[in-house]
Amino acid sequence: MWVPTVETYAELGRRVLAGPARLGRTRLVAVDGPSGAGKSVFAARLADALAALPGGGRPPVVHTDDLLDGWADQLTFWPRLERWVLAPLRAGQPGAYRRYSWVRRCFLPRELPVPPAPVVIVEGVSAARAAVRPELTLSVLVTAPAELRSSRAVARDGPGILPELRRWHAGERAHFAADGTADAVDLVVDGAPGLPHDPGTEYVALGGGKAGIRCRS
Repeated sequence: MWVPTVETYAELGRRVLAGPARLGRTRLVAVDGPSGAGKSVFAARLADALAALPGGGRPPVVHTDDLLDGWADQLTFWPRLERWVLAPLRAGQPGAYRRYSWVRRCFLPRELPVPPAPVVIVEGVSAARAAVRPELTLSVLVTAPAELRSSRAVARDGPGILPELRRWHAGERAHFAADGTADAVDLVVDGAPGLPHDPGTEYVALGGGKAGIRCRS
């Protein structure tokens, strides 16, 4: 049974900085979870906490939604992330990617740099997939009830998104079940917590005890 506990982004940031770099000289953090769970907020607040730590610096945050070639690319975008971001970082070189425009339905020409920083955060559905786990310093799964996640998406993008969103949710469920994500991540976070906390500096972890960074052989 999951026991919710209040933990701080600052402490999690210290744990990340103390953890091993597994992608070249970079500590790669993956923030995974279904759409609308709160992944982007969690990633931004962890980045802010890292920026406030001595020797931290604000890490680049790569949103996998920016790499999707439309709705049909829900899970098949990964080679693009590998080629544009992960492979260069693995070699100690800067990466760069082009952001997909959901309005123009194409990748924009301007490249966004991803320097080989001490920490890089990748946020999005399937960010902590099995293929990248050996190179992760920290993997996080953010969860929230399906009804709330749907209402958040509709509030953000309008009711016209519902047909695609239903297909998207089905794809997410199939991926997480096949990937075993919930059992493999280092930390599960409640994206709709009822436990009192300061959302700017704290999050609610599920599973009891302080979140650790797993030692992987």
